[in-house]
Amino acid sequence: MSIEAWISIAVTGAALALLMVTRLGTDMVLMGALVILSVTGVLTPAEALGGFSNSGLITVALMYVIAAGISHTGGVDLVIDHVLKQPRTTTRALTRLMLPTAAVSGFINNTPVVAALIPAVVRWARRIDMPASHFLMPLSYAAILGGTLTMIGTSTNLVTNGQYQKLTGSEGFSMFDITPVGIAVALAGILYVILLGPRLLPSRDRVAESFANPREYTVEMAVAEDGPLVGKTIQEAGLRHLGTLYVVEIVRGDHVVTAVASEERLQGSDRLVFAGDIRAVLELQRIKGLLPSTEETPLLSRRAPERRIVEAVISPHSSAIGKTIRECRFRDQYGAVVIAVARNGERIEGNLASIRLSPADTLLLEARPAFVHRQQYNRDFLLISDTEEESPEHPKSWLAWTILLAVVLIAATGLVDMLQAAMIGAAAMIITRCCDAHTARRSLDMPVILSIAASFALGTALEKTGVAALLASQLLEFGNGNPWVILALTYLMVTLLTEIITNNSAALLTLPIVLAMTTGGGLNPEPYVITVMMAASASFATPIGYQTNLMVYGPGGYRFSDFVKMGVPLNLLCGVVTVLVVPLIWPLTV
Repeated sequence: MSIEAWISIAVTGAALALLMVTRLGTDMVLMGALVILSVTGVLTPAEALGGFSNSGLITVALMYVIAAGISHTGGVDLVIDHVLKQPRTTTRALTRLMLPTAAVSGFINNTPVVAALIPAVVRWARRIDMPASHFLMPLSYAAILGGTLTMIGTSTNLVTNGQYQKLTGSEGFSMFDITPVGIAVALAGILYVILLGPRLLPSRDRVAESFANPREYTVEMAVAEDGPLVGKTIQEAGLRHLGTLYVVEIVRGDHVVTAVASEERLQGSDRLVFAGDIRAVLELQRIKGLLPSTEETPLLSRRAPERRIVEAVISPHSSAIGKTIRECRFRDQYGAVVIAVARNGERIEGNLASIRLSPADTLLLEARPAFVHRQQYNRDFLLISDTEEESPEHPKSWLAWTILLAVVLIAATGLVDMLQAAMIGAAAMIITRCCDAHTARRSLDMPVILSIAASFALGTALEKTGVAALLASQLLEFGNGNPWVILALTYLMVTLLTEIITNNSAALLTLPIVLAMTTGGGLNPEPYVITVMMAASASFATPIGYQTNLMVYGPGGYRFSDFVKMGVPLNLLCGVVTVLVVPLIWPLTV
């Protein structure tokens, strides 16, 4: 092999290792690999940056805008409100939840679908008196399965199709070419969850229980009338750097001061809410001018127009990961105060300021009303749910769905290709004000887009240097030339890689190998490319393998083992169905 081939192998291996054993963002690791491949001359600048001009990637970005229009107008809630209702059994509840979720995810990126539905599903579960843990994992699974129903259902299908077109010069797949396989896999997966979910899913609502009683994680004190603290700022009163406690809010008559600044001056009869280690209450009682509050009802339990109590899940892309709440200056950066933190479904006790944040941590925040809208597309949070607000209702939700339907129809009938249809749909969302330009920009998931673009470079390097052909020959030899065995090995290779790195990266890395294998073995590439798409989306066995799994991990109070127990059989089931159905639609050999 050439030196370029060895460099490609080393860079790819190093990237995979970093993604497995470090907390570095996928986009940063893969962009680093892109830079190395370009600087060492393995790829020309045009080849290294080719992914940024790929039609599939651009279509993905435009579909984010269309999904933002649906979400912004309350379109997802419109569907759910007409479907969920009041089922009497868990089986019926799962059926009502999973079927419409899968159908919607077939046409909208599943991440915003799940983000919009998590708070609605939690409220619904409480209303029907069932644990939310019975529904949040199935919600993620239904969204993943639904993404396989059409070529626009998930970014993986779009970018794989775009790269397939580029590498082969073919027309690629149309909107519904993948649908027969997607329907078979989705129905099998949904049936599996509906039948076995009530037995395998844990009965927990531990996050909700952990946050249920504010007395367990907050302390309330009152400022004495005419006491020594009256007229002093928070800083001057010594209440800013207490160590284990900090001020969350001040209740002043009927008014609430949120995200209290150091310069805020205290007044007599102010009632102060502190969060942190409530065992340190003696520290507060030693401060002259502070008295125990006589309020019977916790102040945080009372509604106030000046503030919202919000639950947020830390994203794997968050800049706060690995830092303490004090180090990341949470109040200054986000305009919100952390009241409590839950990890693996249980609230972390003790000094909040010293807690080092991890992916999937669930934060209970106090913020001003504008916080939810302002942070909706902040990639530091995978979920922002306003616990005090009802589902949004917007008169333009039907218009947003009409625009999406028009996009699907014009792409499916061949009037325009998927890229042009997505352009028309994104423009229509903005022109009709279903989604303003600011929201459209913020809806773009830049870490995902950068990861996809950089993954193209790795795949191109493997193909250009002959590494893909070498690996393909080994796979052909291992499969003994049997098309069915090779199809199964293709699925296994991609699905294992998907559990380690992102689904898009797994598909783009393996696609050159699969195409080299089909060329060398005289096989029809289409069924194998479809199998790559299906396998890349089949990530059910871990909470970190797919973004929607991580989104429900904290709110559902799940353990890692819960995903293994529920997801591994589902991974195998989807693989079996795919390998059996794909050859019925496409011949495996030329």
